[in-house]
Amino acid sequence: MSAAPLRLGLAGLGTVGIGVVKIVQREAALIAARSGRPVTITAVSARDRTKNRDADLSGYAWETDPVALATRPDVDVFVEVMGGHEGPARAATEAAIAAGKDVVTANKALLAHHGQALALAAEAAGRTIRFEAAVAGGIPVIKALTEGLAGNRIRRVMGVMNGTCNYILTRMQAAGLPYETVFEEARQLGYLEADPNLDVGGIDAGHKLSLLAAIAFGTRVSFDAVELEGIGNVSIDDIRLADEMGYRIKLLGVAQLTGRGLEQRMTPCLVPAASPLGQLQGGTNMVVLEGDSVGQIVLRGPGAGEGPTASAVMADVIDLARGFRVPTFGLPAADLAAPVPARAATPAPYYLRMTLLDKPGALAKIATCLGDSGISIDQMRQINQPGDADNDAIVLIVTHKASPADIGHALTQFDRTGVLVDRPIAIRIEEV
Repeated sequence: MSAAPLRLGLAGLGTVGIGVVKIVQREAALIAARSGRPVTITAVSARDRTKNRDADLSGYAWETDPVALATRPDVDVFVEVMGGHEGPARAATEAAIAAGKDVVTANKALLAHHGQALALAAEAAGRTIRFEAAVAGGIPVIKALTEGLAGNRIRRVMGVMNGTCNYILTRMQAAGLPYETVFEEARQLGYLEADPNLDVGGIDAGHKLSLLAAIAFGTRVSFDAVELEGIGNVSIDDIRLADEMGYRIKLLGVAQLTGRGLEQRMTPCLVPAASPLGQLQGGTNMVVLEGDSVGQIVLRGPGAGEGPTASAVMADVIDLARGFRVPTFGLPAADLAAPVPARAATPAPYYLRMTLLDKPGALAKIATCLGDSGISIDQMRQINQPGDADNDAIVLIVTHKASPADIGHALTQFDRTGVLVDRPIAIRIEEV
């Protein structure tokens, strides 16, 4: 007798949801062979039933309320690809767990804000939450951490985890276009979230980093402790100057557990142009995992889109069909440590860019501020801007290794000199 099918309830019929429908329909025989049982969709839910979605949904029951879908007796696994960390997504996920369902989700915001509570509830009910699709699209980074590298003590997690930001920065570099132009281009192409700050403000990528950090270091998810800085202050001047020095600018996430606590930051950084991260183009994502036994692992692939994200959803579904289960964050949720948030303190070189007034001794005042802050200068360049009647000059400084605290002190001192035209830019140069 063949095994009973695993029955899915699919909430959300946007890009990812339709991708899941297509894989289930197109690859039914392959999925059954690999799972040892058929995988079927019994019911779906979305706000607008009349919308043309380029997929045959006629064989599925329809629920307008995702909570009703989550509690149907003919659903074994609730697949949530609606998005949003409150409202229907949260309510339906909680209802699914209470009804004894496993959950597969692509919702990084939901888990970043409520992951600990949801994991506790799921594990108390003997269920699990799988979320490969929530981080880095089609890249199997959750499986890498929870399974492939389970025998390693993870030293550092690092990566480019927002394809929209990487598209904007690489497009600026390749075409010599200013941020505002490329931002609008990305909007027209549909790359930006409805709230663009989720992308360019680093929030989306910060959600992902907090989930990886929880698995990597055995801590509760602590998104509120992630240091966030978006890419809105990165100018075409920064892109060009970095390029001349052999660097690329990336929105880079870094998490590491130190003696002071858990560092998590998602900020623009300079990385060597020849490095794997420096060569990353367009909407592609890359995650670097460093373990004590394995060394460095680099995972690269599409970070979004119908096929890649649906592929990650189905990887989780197939694991559940096989009967394979692990705790939501790799360790039982009750055993996850409460992290001690720590600001980044590891010294690194910094790129500093500022525009100075045409005043005698202006540059000397800046150099004095750096010296008083314990920071030594590796390189300094003054770039006069053609056609500038005021003769104001862009000054570029690359420091030797300095602590973030010392850089912060120097920036405060700069403000008191009276020689700055506008706010200086400070970008960490990351060793990768």
